Amino acid sequence: MYISTKYQLEVKYNEEVDKFLENKDHPLSNEIRKVRDIILETDDRIEEAIKWSSPTFMYKGNIASFFMNAKKFVSLMFHTGASIKDNRGLLEGEGKEGRVARFEDLADIEKKKSALQEVIREWIKIQDRS
Repeated sequence: MYISTKYQLEVKYNEEVDKFLENKDHPLSNEIRKVRDIILETDDRIEEAIKWSSPTFMYKGNIASFFMNAKKFVSLMFHTGASIKDNRGLLEGEGKEGRVARFEDLADIEKKKSALQEVIREWIKIQDRS
């Protein structure tokens, strides 16, 4: 756990996820870590764990998991993304429930950062109303 000086939030890094990412030989490790940082810095109530052999983010239920088999872009699967209001078009897909956010590189992640944070905050609003 560490305190983000930029956001003044207590960010909860799970040691199991740290070890998983350290041991995973992935060509987009830096990009995955950047997306992870953004999600965890969005709200200090978000937690993470390894589920389905992947880092997964949670707040009153599963928010999203990395799809670690993607090697050309970072793929973040929102389990019930169809229910999340996404005004900026970050989430892709037409499935009944799931949606995917894709990030090509660090510049693309930075470009989509606020859209990702909006989607995460919308999930939190939905869960808090439930």
